[in-house]
Amino acid sequence: MDFGLNEEQRHLTNSAREFMRNECPTTVVRKAMADADGMPREVYRKIAQLGWTGLIVPEEFGGAGLGMLDMALLLAECGHSAMPGPFLFSSTLAASALILGGTDELKRRWLPALADGSAIGTIAITEEGDSLSPDAIATSVREDSAGHVLNGVKMFVPYANVADFIIVAARSGSGADDFGFWLIERAAPGLSVETLRNLDQTRRVSRISLDNVTVPAHSRLEGRTQLLDRLIDIGAVAIAADSLGGSERALDMAVEYSKIREQFGRPIGSFQALKHAAAEIVADLEPARSLLWYAAHALDAQPNDASRAAAMAKARLSDIYTRATGRSVLMHGGIGFTWDHDIHLWFKRARFNESFFGSPVFHRERLARLSGY
Repeated sequence: MDFGLNEEQRHLTNSAREFMRNECPTTVVRKAMADADGMPREVYRKIAQLGWTGLIVPEEFGGAGLGMLDMALLLAECGHSAMPGPFLFSSTLAASALILGGTDELKRRWLPALADGSAIGTIAITEEGDSLSPDAIATSVREDSAGHVLNGVKMFVPYANVADFIIVAARSGSGADDFGFWLIERAAPGLSVETLRNLDQTRRVSRISLDNVTVPAHSRLEGRTQLLDRLIDIGAVAIAADSLGGSERALDMAVEYSKIREQFGRPIGSFQALKHAAAEIVADLEPARSLLWYAAHALDAQPNDASRAAAMAKARLSDIYTRATGRSVLMHGGIGFTWDHDIHLWFKRARFNESFFGSPVFHRERLARLSGY
């Protein structure tokens, strides 16, 4: 049995690496960081033309109908280039929420637009406590004659500033089943968005306030905690994929610098301590890559093991990304500690990935619970 990538997946990876090298160098990343919306719109237009934005959207809605493993390969290349923009959050999380739980009307309205890149979506789960547990959600929803009315505040919502719609988690009561997701259009009266300062400047997060926001009844997605659990799995794998690509880039940068920086008359890469540091990153990455591929494959083909595999991938890759970027900074020496050096794009992104969609502690506890401990 072949546990590697097939020919089409290898071609997808190689072509994505080449595209990102040409279209999203660090000059483009830094320009997007300085822009108000934090989105490289020309890059996003081109990836839509390539079909990336519709990669996991079913063919009947204008997408490619591929799986999470294919998406993970793209996300790793986005992480390798520290690509800004809502691709992960819109084309993976928001699209998955609609595919898994959207009503027929919501799917027809939004999935074709996501697939061709003409619409951007995002997802809002966490609040002040930054918890993914349904019990921590205080945003409320009630029914009236016009539909459903939502009130509350959501924190750290990615790219709400440019989204056309936001999928919001809310509660209608205190019971376990009194929980769900509603799709709210960005222009809905009563919805306000405040962009927050973020350590990872390659990404934008917002605080959204819902003040009697009214949506029609068909805006409710099907599924409750089951949909949340599935979205946590997908988000964990997506962030893990981005972390894998970022870790590889940190290693590449450290090795390249160690070849050209000389000390005591020879390249610093010849010193044993730096060789050990690079080797430890490689030793971390090789098994983690297989872990990620399996977790993404499980989401496509082995649902009974998907949550456990996703938790392991997110916990492990979060640790590796933090460690790899930290060692890369040290291997660069003094220049690595300057904020203007490019390694800090990945150093800060690693910290965002560590906490977003569950910390390593959260996912290890989740793994223990799923395993019956």
